[in-house]
Amino acid sequence: MIDADWTPHRRDDGELVGWIAPEGDQWVPFDLLGRRASEPTEWLDAEAVLETLGLSYLAEPWMLEGEADRPLRVRFVEVTPERIVVKGEDFGAIDAYARRWELPWPVPSTLRPTRSDDPDAFVID
Repeated sequence: MIDADWTPHRRDDGELVGWIAPEGDQWVPFDLLGRRASEPTEWLDAEAVLETLGLSYLAEPWMLEGEADRPLRVRFVEVTPERIVVKGEDFGAIDAYARRWELPWPVPSTLRPTRSDDPDAFVID
């Protein structure tokens, strides 16, 4: 859950892109997954970090570990301070069944961005 002293930060269009939290005499930006987006900094710099980060990381594939014998390629379905929901990669097929997983927020270590050594999503074992 969001701490009471976290301040939501929104883009000019009103879309929430993260929060800014106090730490000592400085401020820490947090993304929508609850991850620190930088070290403590000045308020305006924390805002700039969140605006530069944006939301594009939510549109990218991520990897879910610990659910199979190898990491699974997943996509975000829902991200809130209550939960994160991901689904198995379906490559945009509207009629494909894709398993879903509900994960805690902030993002657990079992969900991570893709790496160059991850299994190729276009090759079926």
